[in-house]
Amino acid sequence: MSDPTSPRVATPGQTIGPFFGYALPVEGGEQLVPAQHPGAVRLRGTVYDGHGDPVPDALVEIWQADADGRTPTAEGSLRRDPFEFTGFGRTPVDPAGRYTFTTVAPGATAPGRAPFVAMTVFARGLLDRLLTRVYLPLDEAVLAADPFLAGVPEDRRHTLVATRDEHGFVFDVRLQGEDETVFLSHGSPA
Repeated sequence: MSDPTSPRVATPGQTIGPFFGYALPVEGGEQLVPAQHPGAVRLRGTVYDGHGDPVPDALVEIWQADADGRTPTAEGSLRRDPFEFTGFGRTPVDPAGRYTFTTVAPGATAPGRAPFVAMTVFARGLLDRLLTRVYLPLDEAVLAADPFLAGVPEDRRHTLVATRDEHGFVFDVRLQGEDETVFLSHGSPA
């Protein structure tokens, strides 16, 4: 029996799961547009933990404007319609921590702003989702002038910009450690 006068010490938190990798994926969630779409691009990457190891059971969501910068308002994100662009995608990573989306390069949603893809990451050990932005390296001058990117310390800015390769764009997510991805605060009490 413990001594009731001894100081109380918090015990480590317990997490169970993750369950999102089994419950949240939707069929075709990685295809915002069909691969044959004339403007189709591939956005892919790997989710890494703080040791630089791939996270095999994360889930990645993206939200984005269409190629003309319009924010989609069509319903039907969870039941894919090959004709309606909803701007939403969701996919689990594979056992090597990799994800892939087939989508379109978003347009700017406002003058003077660089186009971006909003990304949400769910992963084990996280009590809440992580939000970030993926900027595509389409126009260096626009990226340099973007007010949001200008507010990010220069030595961290590159963690928000994808790289280009022969298949499209690569954006790796680093949950901790060196080159940790810049994550955005959201709705948490101050």
